[in-house]
Amino acid sequence: MSPANSQTKTPLLDALRDRTNHPHAPFYAPGHKRGQGISQPLIDLFGATVFRSDLPELPELDNLFNPEGAIAEAQDLAAAAFGAHSTRFLANGSTCGIIAAILATCGPGDKIILPRNIHSSAISGLILSGAIPIFVSPEYNPDWDIANSITPEATASALEQHPDAKAVMIVYPTYHGVCGNLRAIAQITHQYNIPLLVDEAHGAHFNFHPNLPEPALSAGADLTVQSIHKTIGAMTQASMLHVKGDRIDIQKLNRALQLVQSTSPSYLLLASLDAARQQIALHGKELMAQTLQLAEKARSRISLIPGLSVLEPLDTPGFAALDRTRLTVKVSDLGITGFAADEILHSQLGVTAELPMLQHLTFIISLGNTDSDIENLVKACTFLEGRRKNEEERTKKEDFSPPPLPPSPIPPLSPPLLSPRQAFFFPAETVPADKAVDRLSAELICAYPPGIPVLMPGEIITPAAVDYLQQVLAAGGKITGCSDRNLQTLKVVRQ
Repeated sequence: MSPANSQTKTPLLDALRDRTNHPHAPFYAPGHKRGQGISQPLIDLFGATVFRSDLPELPELDNLFNPEGAIAEAQDLAAAAFGAHSTRFLANGSTCGIIAAILATCGPGDKIILPRNIHSSAISGLILSGAIPIFVSPEYNPDWDIANSITPEATASALEQHPDAKAVMIVYPTYHGVCGNLRAIAQITHQYNIPLLVDEAHGAHFNFHPNLPEPALSAGADLTVQSIHKTIGAMTQASMLHVKGDRIDIQKLNRALQLVQSTSPSYLLLASLDAARQQIALHGKELMAQTLQLAEKARSRISLIPGLSVLEPLDTPGFAALDRTRLTVKVSDLGITGFAADEILHSQLGVTAELPMLQHLTFIISLGNTDSDIENLVKACTFLEGRRKNEEERTKKEDFSPPPLPPSPIPPLSPPLLSPRQAFFFPAETVPADKAVDRLSAELICAYPPGIPVLMPGEIITPAAVDYLQQVLAAGGKITGCSDRNLQTLKVVRQ
């Protein structure tokens, strides 16, 4: 039976179940010995069975770095389900997949073209590989304060200026579900006979319903990384890397993955990938139809609430399609920031968004959501509008933030004077933030989520970048990567 015709099978999950139920004396790691040494509070929270299944690379469970048995079969089944030629399971999240993709295609001094709104994991890949980033600014929508995709035209221009680039990497979809014209970008990239790498962390479900955007592999991607845990039923940190075509050196990719994956991968995570693949392969169309139906119910009802608006497909550059299971609601017309709205919804109403930003909130609607969840979301959004009315009547502003600042896109990165790798290893010093302007950053600083770099090692620190970070902090957002969480000081390359 070929993998394509055997999606009912769960070889890795079955192997783990067999070993879990096999009585024997364990003289191997982990130290809790199949749960026998786990503390009672953990057993009370998780139950005992999960710890009996927390096993290492026993012979029956195969080896992630040299798979010949259950893992190899599970990965083959995943490749068939997701339309890949080969698939690798990732137990260190999509982060390790993005890093490995760069390591497998770029060496020290090699150029890679990538968008300004790339995830911070790609910068880690640049630091480890020594590659030189050629940044392309994505299209920006000022009405929503959202960065879309880069365009085919911008990709073509970057390749014309840097025909020696070794790869192109793009984000598809963005955190807000925006998809660019990936098919056109793939065609342009392949004219230079280099691979198109795709951060498809938020698009693992695309292959399983015709009303979702086109999957990256179908559109021409050579390699794509998907967070199966984000939109499908795997455990957090469980991801996959898929390859299609012959532009990726598989041996180099395997070596790269050995650098960034744990030598003691969690079989709980790996087995969850096997089970999630079976579920989505067998029932994906039905599950995604239900998910889309829930999303449309939320979208249509919230769009009718005064003061709120919902992101819809826009006829703007960098916006070719929208993942309609991703719901972005603008709250700024209520005179409140997305950060403040998120706090109210989370702490008072029991509704938690995926991503708050200055003007809006983004919600992930997936196969795990229910009608009850949608009802609670709609009620919470209605509550926000009702609070606005009450506040206006009482002319009080308690619990409400000042109106959001004017839309401010993430400032463009200036050309780095040092490669991210060089800057990472250079001596650094800490200076006041206002004294750091025009110096070279020694830190990778992001507004998180979504983890998009605002400053990266080797880049000139501009007033716009510092202002943007301070604006995010003032509005209630979070900054990661900065040694001073209050942004009073910054680390810079020592002169």
